[in-house]
Amino acid sequence: MKSLLFCVVFLELVWCSYGYGHGQTRNHQPLAPAFFVFGDSLVDSGNNNYIPTLARANYLPYGIDFGFPTGRFCNGRTVVDYGAMYLGLPLVPPFLSPVSIGENVLRGLNYASAAAGILDETGQHYGARTTFNGQISQFETTIELKLRPFFQDPADLRKYLAKSIIAINIGSNDYINNYLMPERYSSSQIYSGQDYANLLIKTLSTQISRLYNLGARKMVLAGSGPLGCIPSQLSMASGNNNSNTGCVTKINDLVSMFNSRLKDLPNTLNTTLPGSFFVYQNIYDLFHDMVVNPSSYGLEIPNKACCGSGRYGGALTCLPLQQPCLDRHRYVFWDAFHPTEIANKIIAEQTFSKSTKYSYPISIYELAKL
Repeated sequence: MKSLLFCVVFLELVWCSYGYGHGQTRNHQPLAPAFFVFGDSLVDSGNNNYIPTLARANYLPYGIDFGFPTGRFCNGRTVVDYGAMYLGLPLVPPFLSPVSIGENVLRGLNYASAAAGILDETGQHYGARTTFNGQISQFETTIELKLRPFFQDPADLRKYLAKSIIAINIGSNDYINNYLMPERYSSSQIYSGQDYANLLIKTLSTQISRLYNLGARKMVLAGSGPLGCIPSQLSMASGNNNSNTGCVTKINDLVSMFNSRLKDLPNTLNTTLPGSFFVYQNIYDLFHDMVVNPSSYGLEIPNKACCGSGRYGGALTCLPLQQPCLDRHRYVFWDAFHPTEIANKIIAEQTFSKSTKYSYPISIYELAKL
């Protein structure tokens, strides 16, 4: 175990040096001083490597196109990795990594944890995970113990935090690892779809207020993708439950209830959190279009996991040393739940650039410039 941990830390040191240089080549003058990431396995960069959990991806073939497994649930980079590049920043290291010390934290940190949700109970069947509430507490620790020593004037620290980009990509697990698992969680027996979406948004609103009180001002709220289209859900669905798009309509309808409320949330928060700025990323419509019209994005296989087993490759997700598909650039999905690196790159191009097609009310580029 110690030798494995040593290898992980060594590879992260290599990754940090690579990530810094690679990010800086896109933009020598960063659009923001730092990038702080909160969320789940879609954006986890390796935090779960350091906690006792079943939700891990620190083994091959994960990371096969990154060069080595980092703990990312992908064959390569995640959407926030590409997002950091668009901001002119290095790939930000995971908070729990031993390398996240000293000046390494000044360009941002990643707090995301696989299996985490808005609700603390979400994903508990996987074992340990850092809930969104827990991630916010880690951000508070970062400010007090890791960042404050670099700022002699508290006003400079407040300005740094206010100019930094805060990315929040959370909520998917509250469905696939909570509401849609009635054998383990009671939420679907207690709440209707509308009431559950209301609960998530109410909880999320309180959590965003916590971030605001810690100094966050520029926040990116990523909507949940069409979970009814992922291989895991397709593998469990009967043909009668699928729409003409090949996705499970009932599940996508549930997610849409959450997304519609999330998109409207900034209208409420802007009145109660003065000086805050929010951008909603419409991941649902973009990703759904990638599934329905893959050829428009240079993709070919929209419903099958590149690495997985069973129906759609979604019955059992990617196992250690399993042979993945060789033509990964053709696939939308890497495993039973997560996009491929090429899909993440496409999403980032559409949501972290100057385009406003899938960003509301302004682009993230414009948000960073504010």
